[in-house]
Amino acid sequence: MTLDTRSRPTTRAPIHATWVRPGRLARAALPVTWLLTRAAALLLLARDGSAPLGVGGVAREVHGLYAHWYGILAHGTFPADDPLWQYPPGAGPVLLAPGLLPWLSYFQAFVALTLATDALVTYALARGGRDPRGAWLWVAGLPLLLHIPLARYDVQVTAFAVLALLATDRAPRAAGFLAACGALVKVWPALTLLGAPRGRTTRQAWGSALVSAAALLLVLALAFRSPFSFLREQGGRGVQIESLGGTALMLARRFGWPGQVRYQYGAMEFTGPYVHVVATVSLALTAAAFGLLLWWRVRCRAYSAATPFDAALCAVLMFTVTSRVISPQYLIWLLGLAAVCLTSTYTTQRTVALLVVAAAGVSALAYPVLYEDVMAGTWTGCAVMVVRNALLLGGVFVSFRSLWRGTKE
Repeated sequence: MTLDTRSRPTTRAPIHATWVRPGRLARAALPVTWLLTRAAALLLLARDGSAPLGVGGVAREVHGLYAHWYGILAHGTFPADDPLWQYPPGAGPVLLAPGLLPWLSYFQAFVALTLATDALVTYALARGGRDPRGAWLWVAGLPLLLHIPLARYDVQVTAFAVLALLATDRAPRAAGFLAACGALVKVWPALTLLGAPRGRTTRQAWGSALVSAAALLLVLALAFRSPFSFLREQGGRGVQIESLGGTALMLARRFGWPGQVRYQYGAMEFTGPYVHVVATVSLALTAAAFGLLLWWRVRCRAYSAATPFDAALCAVLMFTVTSRVISPQYLIWLLGLAAVCLTSTYTTQRTVALLVVAAAGVSALAYPVLYEDVMAGTWTGCAVMVVRNALLLGGVFVSFRSLWRGTKE
């Protein structure tokens, strides 16, 4: 492992020297803000579907889908014949977790556990980072998605990624275990290990991740039937209207393309001529992004304390933008990773973090506030999706350029 001594200190001492302990009032402001913003999110959740929240139905996924899957999972099997089950086997224990609070309804328990996980992420960011802006980005940025974070299990997934990144330097084996747990729930947390410093840290982190993943998969395969059924359904996904390719097709509809929007595989997707081509291009771009990240990893020579954080944000941003699906809850991932980046004074991703925050705000307009316009492909719907995806696409270019420049010799 090498360190770029031209712009970064060679020891940890200067890092501690630049840290100014906040006053009592400043320390109290963060939890107070968390309580106020989460209370507002709960209020929105209680009023789901009422004006001015657009189409509503945000909570339906927990009320109906998650609760339905809970009943199946409780009998020791994954929903093998359900086309909406598109998640790795680690999602099973997460969806079963509300059963640990039997005095609450499934919905109440799910929301309570999500809030507890949110609080854990906030605490980890506040205690584990040298810069308080990371914790503030998470606390103030998540409410931009309105009440969506409370009605999806992406906060739990993001917690695995955040904790893995914060542990990379001090406890690489623990980081590997946490990344493996997250990857078994929603794959992408495996990317948190991409920027681990070469040598012992990488060997310990990746070794732990591989062993942990194998052991956890074995346990899940023994505990549940049909643990890999999700692979069949995931492969059938089309082009979601909120994806980058979907935005191109949405604009094409305004100029005569005859495609239609249909609900399938749990999302509103385009059907019609050239949709398969757009889906194929998206997959090719994902493969190209993977190759570009591997190229960076091979060429990377100078590491700072923020490199693992920056690489994780860049990688997940790339895979999000090139995906056939960019659901609004994906912004939870990016907000969490951007927050981790801002815990370090050496991050190269400050501009990217601002773009992610802006994209989160626009995503809430796309869904649920103006989702009827997005589904209908009106000019308003097109404008919202163009702005949101332009922010994310711009974030990809800025992120990779900054990461490359910050890690070259």
